Amino acid sequence: MDLQTVEKMLDEAIKHLTVEFSKISAGRASTSMVDEMLVKAYGQEQPMKNVAAISTPDPGTILINPWDKAVLADVEKAIRDRTDMGFNPTNDGTSIWIKLPQATEDRRKELVKVAHQKAEESKISIRNARHDLQKHIKNQVSDKEISEDEGKAMEGELQEKVDAANKNVEEHLKIKEKDIMTI
Repeated sequence: MDLQTVEKMLDEAIKHLTVEFSKISAGRASTSMVDEMLVKAYGQEQPMKNVAAISTPDPGTILINPWDKAVLADVEKAIRDRTDMGFNPTNDGTSIWIKLPQATEDRRKELVKVAHQKAEESKISIRNARHDLQKHIKNQVSDKEISEDEGKAMEGELQEKVDAANKNVEEHLKIKEKDIMTI
């Protein structure tokens, strides 16, 4: 393990956070809210984006057009089963329409809490990456592979990268929080 590996891990934590944030919406439709939702079709579970075209015809609506109309009921069931999202899909016989309800202030506050949880998960991932490299550096120092000064320099560099990643998480969180609370 080296600094470049940890840097990639930190970048992955930030990318994961942005994906998770894209799934949180306070009244504005986004295809990312459903594209990874699992649909049991053709005897196996697969992401929604593999069985249907997903679009947002307006800011409050998600339109799902299955490529094979035989899976229309499966798509509708997958959406209904995701109770955490609170969607009530409408099946018109060829497509599934999801009208997003306007979020109440309580729902917005709830979504902010979810965003904070996702940000904390990213910070935990960042801390774990730091811990792994720190352990590796200490082992290298104790095995005399590197000097103590080199170890301290690497730890300093590591901490700078971790601080930058945590700052990035906080910036993403502030933006998302503002987005959620804007009516």
